[in-house]
Amino acid sequence: MSEKYNSHILVMEDRGTNGSLESTGTAKSPQGSTVSFHNVHYKVTQRSGCLCIKRKTTTKDILIDLNGLMKPGLNAIMGATGSGKSSFLDVLAARKDPAGLAGEVLIDGAPQPPNFKCLSGYVVQDDVVMGTLTVRENFRFSAALRLPSSISQKEKEDKVNRLITELGLTKVADSRVSVDGFMWGYVGERTERALGIVVLFLDEPTTGLDASTANSVLLLLKRMSSHGRTIILSIHQPRYSIFRLFDSLTLLVSGKQVYHGPAQSALDYFSNIGYTCEPHNNPADFFLDVINGDSTSIAFDRIKEADDSDPDRVTSSRQNIEDHLVQEYRGSQYYGETKAQLERITMNREYSVKTPSRTITYNTSFSTQFRWVLKRTFTNLILNPQTSFAQIGVTVFLALIVGAIFFGVKNDQSGLQNRMGALFFITTNQCFSSVSSAELFITERKLFIHEYISGYYRVSVYFLCKLLSDIITLRTLPAIFFSCVAYFMIGFKATVEAFFLFMLTVALVAYTATAMTMAISADQSVVAIANIFMTIAFVFMMIFSGLLVNLPSIVEWLAWFQYLSIPRYGLTALQINEFVGLQFCGDIPLNGTLPPGMTCTGEDFLKNQGIDYTTWGLWQNHVALAIMTVIFMAIAYFKLRFTKKFT
Repeated sequence: MSEKYNSHILVMEDRGTNGSLESTGTAKSPQGSTVSFHNVHYKVTQRSGCLCIKRKTTTKDILIDLNGLMKPGLNAIMGATGSGKSSFLDVLAARKDPAGLAGEVLIDGAPQPPNFKCLSGYVVQDDVVMGTLTVRENFRFSAALRLPSSISQKEKEDKVNRLITELGLTKVADSRVSVDGFMWGYVGERTERALGIVVLFLDEPTTGLDASTANSVLLLLKRMSSHGRTIILSIHQPRYSIFRLFDSLTLLVSGKQVYHGPAQSALDYFSNIGYTCEPHNNPADFFLDVINGDSTSIAFDRIKEADDSDPDRVTSSRQNIEDHLVQEYRGSQYYGETKAQLERITMNREYSVKTPSRTITYNTSFSTQFRWVLKRTFTNLILNPQTSFAQIGVTVFLALIVGAIFFGVKNDQSGLQNRMGALFFITTNQCFSSVSSAELFITERKLFIHEYISGYYRVSVYFLCKLLSDIITLRTLPAIFFSCVAYFMIGFKATVEAFFLFMLTVALVAYTATAMTMAISADQSVVAIANIFMTIAFVFMMIFSGLLVNLPSIVEWLAWFQYLSIPRYGLTALQINEFVGLQFCGDIPLNGTLPPGMTCTGEDFLKNQGIDYTTWGLWQNHVALAIMTVIFMAIAYFKLRFTKKFT
């Protein structure tokens, strides 16, 4: 582990024990690492059936007894769809769930270190960079969190600038990568930008690219590998101009190796075992045809025998071809040479059968991570302000509407009813407005998982930053604007104390409803499903809020549901704040009796509702909301913390 992974890249750690950073300006190009894999076997457990008593559990082998080496250079993994290419790449990159994984992956003959994800990079097929930031800002973020804290900010900035120059991104360095998920530039530029942040492992980097752009990307990778970098990629069906760039080739069929050796020797190998590539045929297409049993000679035999009409026979034929290819490779000189090299690597070393760990390590402190993630979060909000402006705009609009409907309430019986209706609408609106926070973790789930398992930041850092950005911009500010507009238009109690208590209560209701929304949606992957759960919960809570039904009259076995109702606590606090001290019979002469249903004082009304309007009776609602907020936030955090982050 004394050699660096590559040169001329953003993360240039010294993988020695001191963890220091070496200069990239040395005359000698550093040698990349050798990744060796020994007896790798990966299986998954599948469950079928609806009922627990009828559910069946089966085990499916994804990778079967894979052995080999990936040396410095451009190493390609090929195979048909479903052959296990991506799973194999995930295993090599330490991103596969350890459950069901057996065998070892060594780096220069040593086990993968706990911080292996900080020392390596991984490019996924989907775009996983913050689209509203520029190329330079994304690079700075990566450098700030993935390079050790011992590196000064100036050195990190120099590395960012040098990397931008080396990748030929100077002209677009200060341009946004994308806006709202739509690419600002063409797809090829997206891939090249991503390569600047994460390198080494690439999952089908040419997906979605036209032939010319794909060729340019692979030429860039080849240029990187020529400087001593070890690059491992999975690829489906490359054109010949791309295939000829490969140094090493691994062919998989149904999770088993049928070839592992020099890429340019593969045609000769298959020719020797009876499969000859026709002139002008793309080698990559030829290999896939052989694997699928669709090579020219086999296809002609099928036509002659006319056996395509029998699916079982075709399946059996393909299985026989797969078994034949596996056996031929096991008896080849390439397999023997690979086994000999692997034995030299593991000589005098005890083989481990323990399940590999997937510990996430970090190069920076909590405070550094918090500062950079919070900065990026708010920068993203500033550069993409539609959500914030829309939330505030809708809030002000609703405040004007409710203010106009209940404008200038009077101190009479109609005023009492109008006050109750206005307060109920306000608390209900705060609950349903929080539904927008369901997207907080869902829309960025891929980005979060990718950056977390790559060692960018802790889960707690990401959670706190997203929480602060949502609470401040989408909950606190709308609550303030709503209170300032609606309170005075409706004509609620005209005291400073009552106004600020009203604003506090509205904000607390919004916080609690938002926390519950986060708790529900934190482990969801589809926004629509989360919205259904939240809508059901809020509608159920409205029933027990205190307006639609008289709470003291509810039967005992259902009455306890009221303590789970967020609108109830908010509505109760707002009622106490508004009704205490008000008189509603000022113009009616009293002769000792009141008309049926008449309530003269706010205290009488609260008493009829079963509401304790003492000081503690008021503040216990705020305490309950605060406790519920903390509980829901804790649930959301732990859901996020234990979300499945490995494939």
